[in-house]
Amino acid sequence: MEAIAPISNARAGGYRTAGWQQQIRVDYAVNKVMQTHRGQHEDQVAQAIHDQLRAIGVVPNNRQIAQYAAAISALPQLPPN
Repeated sequence: MEAIAPISNARAGGYRTAGWQQQIRVDYAVNKVMQTHRGQHEDQVAQAIHDQLRAIGVVPNNRQIAQYAAAISALPQLPPN
């Protein structure tokens, strides 16, 4: 299994932009779905992302979900362990 992509939003001087916590939640959900739904149909991936985001309290952005789903569905499936 591939490692989850690192998440780093630290800025010089400790300054962070508005919404950085929500973006970390989105990154977490997308990484989680990427591990389980690679190579599957875009609709299935989009639904999984939507469900994960709702579960962690993030209101999904449909345009952003569609972009993530297209990218994840284009990835090759991971071999079973």
